[in-house]
Amino acid sequence: MAWVKRLLVLCTILLLGLAGWLWLTMLSPWFYERPDDLADIEQRTHQVFVYGTLRYAPVRWVVMGGSGDPEPATLEDHQRNGLDLSPSPGSQVKGLRLSVTADQLARLDRYERLGVRYERVEKQLADSTRAWVYQRLPNAQGMRLALPAAHIALVP
Repeated sequence: MAWVKRLLVLCTILLLGLAGWLWLTMLSPWFYERPDDLADIEQRTHQVFVYGTLRYAPVRWVVMGGSGDPEPATLEDHQRNGLDLSPSPGSQVKGLRLSVTADQLARLDRYERLGVRYERVEKQLADSTRAWVYQRLPNAQGMRLALPAAHIALVP
């Protein structure tokens, strides 16, 4: 029975570690400060095209506190390169179009490290909808996030 208690303790530690990492990287006020030169977010509903981790509902709920009412969407004349997009005539990137509030957009900006790792640009989707798209900044290639030793994580 001692091994069962040890296993439960180990599982608890792993779950707490995961929860701590998720909070630090997605929600905490540490490790990201919105650059002063970024425009304020308009108080309205925004459309956002997501093509990476934000396609998954659990990630959206943790990051922005909602689902964003996802609809399948396509960004034409672009290709996905890992966590980035690049122009590519004739190519398509499949993803989701989310409808988000200004507060949810601010949380997405924090998650994407707007102005540090990504920029948010408006693009036209295949259905003619205009939506925000996060694109990696050129100087953010290979950027790593420095965390305390207890929470070491690499950010691609």
